[in-house]
Amino acid sequence: MSEYVILVNELDEPQGLMEKMEAHRKGLLHRAFSVFILNEKGELLLQKRASSKYHSGGLWTNTCCSHPREGEDVEAAAHRRMVEEMGYDCPLQKAFTFVYKADFENNMTEHEYDHVFIGYDNQNPVPNPEEVEDYAWVDLDTIAADMESHPEKYTAWFRIVFERFRQHVLV
Repeated sequence: MSEYVILVNELDEPQGLMEKMEAHRKGLLHRAFSVFILNEKGELLLQKRASSKYHSGGLWTNTCCSHPREGEDVEAAAHRRMVEEMGYDCPLQKAFTFVYKADFENNMTEHEYDHVFIGYDNQNPVPNPEEVEDYAWVDLDTIAADMESHPEKYTAWFRIVFERFRQHVLV
């Protein structure tokens, strides 16, 4: 079954639907979301994307990210994907949005209007191995230092949004 993304303009206004892989090949702006879960120690729940993913496989990234379906509320989609990817859910709050564009070696481009959600929880996930290869709870300063030394270990979007997320939670 084909998955579709919601094409949007720079104001996040829907412009139509397109099959997900085609939108990524063409680099068209589409709606997405990213979830960041922190525990009581202030550690971020990172996931290592499954190596089989169509891009950025085997790289570390934020807790969960994906695309809402047509007619699906973005926050509802974030909760759905938390269960599908990480095997659990928790309360989320919308933090901010940002737009980014990143090209990949496989002729794919992520060009997303990304809605960022933050949650607080101490549960360990039960990841779906088709989506997630590994996970870790990591201190934000440790992530920042490691990303500085080894940016190739992290997804493009996570490298773009991490500092903005960090500043948001430190305020």
